[in-house]
Amino acid sequence: MDLGLKDRVYVVTGATRGLGNAAARELVADGAKVVVTGRDERRTADAAAELGANAVGVAVDNSDAGAPARLIATAREHFGGFDGVLISVGGPPPGRLADNTDEQWTAAFQSVFLGAVRLARAAAAELAEGGVIGFVLSGSVYEPIQGLTISNGLRPGLAGFAKSLANELGPRGIRTVGLLPARIDTDRVRELDALAADPDAARTANEASIPLRRYGTPEEFGRTAAFLLSPAASYLTGIMVPVDGGALHGF
Repeated sequence: MDLGLKDRVYVVTGATRGLGNAAARELVADGAKVVVTGRDERRTADAAAELGANAVGVAVDNSDAGAPARLIATAREHFGGFDGVLISVGGPPPGRLADNTDEQWTAAFQSVFLGAVRLARAAAAELAEGGVIGFVLSGSVYEPIQGLTISNGLRPGLAGFAKSLANELGPRGIRTVGLLPARIDTDRVRELDALAADPDAARTANEASIPLRRYGTPEEFGRTAAFLLSPAASYLTGIMVPVDGGALHGF
């Protein structure tokens, strides 16, 4: 199936590792061109180099108010266009109600929430018909995840923002989509498992709760993201797609 990605240009944030990197890899593999971002300059450059000539890296922090304009300008200057953005950011620190400080909540809001709002707003002003704004969210949009209180607080609100965008931008032919990963085998998920007294037992228990009985691979997530961002998904907007092996209990 031809996804229609050849020579389309996307910005993918948080793409030096994990889910953002997996999405960037699949986009490039199908012929797209990507601007990848990360906070560390060397890691961002290395990630872009690994992706090849159809990628360029820009070291920015999602919470930087100047980041959106810089990223979109880079896409246009380096690749001659701008067709969409996938907004991904590392998860907030784990913890329960009594564990997380005001400073952690504020930093997470700036990066996870407000940074995403700014980038989506800038993208909406620049995209033409056929453009797309994607959000990497979390299964916590529908079901809170134990021990991730900050994420549980922020991700559902961002999903609501994305749904509002779909209604506002749909008449212009611009789509908005969300991805809801659960147990994808990334560094982040392994770090969360390692917080348990017995990490191996924690993983086994988590796998047992997933209908497919295993964690997903980054490639499986990346392929889903590439499809949703592609012209092949041209009639999909305002949706939240779980990438979770069936772990979501509701419809």
